[in-house]
Amino acid sequence: MYQRIIDKYYGGCGALRHILLTHSQSVAQRALRIAAMHPELNIDTDFVRNAAMLHDIGIIRVDAPGIECHGTEPYIRHGVCGAEMLRAEGLPESYARVCERHTGAGLTLNDIVSQNLPLPHHDLQPETIEEKLICYADKFFSKTHLDREKTIEQAEKSLSKFGGETLARFRDMKRLFEPDL
Repeated sequence: MYQRIIDKYYGGCGALRHILLTHSQSVAQRALRIAAMHPELNIDTDFVRNAAMLHDIGIIRVDAPGIECHGTEPYIRHGVCGAEMLRAEGLPESYARVCERHTGAGLTLNDIVSQNLPLPHHDLQPETIEEKLICYADKFFSKTHLDREKTIEQAEKSLSKFGGETLARFRDMKRLFEPDL
C-alpha cells in the first residue's frame, strides 16, 4: 500500500528515497518486533507496517540539505506536511495522524505555543497504541546515520534537549513497550 505513494513522491529522488526507505524500514522493523512481544495490546500490525513506512513522507517538502531535502518548509513541519500529503491521497485519517504526531515524543499545544513552533495550534501527541508505537520506534533511528540504532540512553539524550515533559512522555512509552530496557 505504501509503495504507490512513495513511488509517486520519491520516484526521481535517488538519495532522498534511499534515506526515507532505509529509515522507515528500520522504524517499521523495530515497531513490529515490539508489537510481537505484546499480543495483549492488540496492535494492528498491518497498519503499523504501512504507517511506519509513510510516517516521514513529508520530508520531501522540508529544507534539510544534510539529508537531501530541498523543499521550503522548516524541518519541524515534516509531519504536518506528510499528513497533508496523505489526506490529499485519500488515505484514512489514521495515517495522517501518525505523520502529525510522531515528532519528538509528541508535542503538546503548550510546547507549540511556548516554543513558537511553526505548527498548527493544537495538541499533536500520539493517542492510539499504534501512534505511540511508531513514535517510540522512530526515536531509535536518525536519517543521518542510517546504519545505526540508538541505545535507549542515546534516544533519551536526543529528546532531553526538548525538555523534561518530552523526556517523560518518551519514558512512559518505554515503560509501555520495553519496560526491561
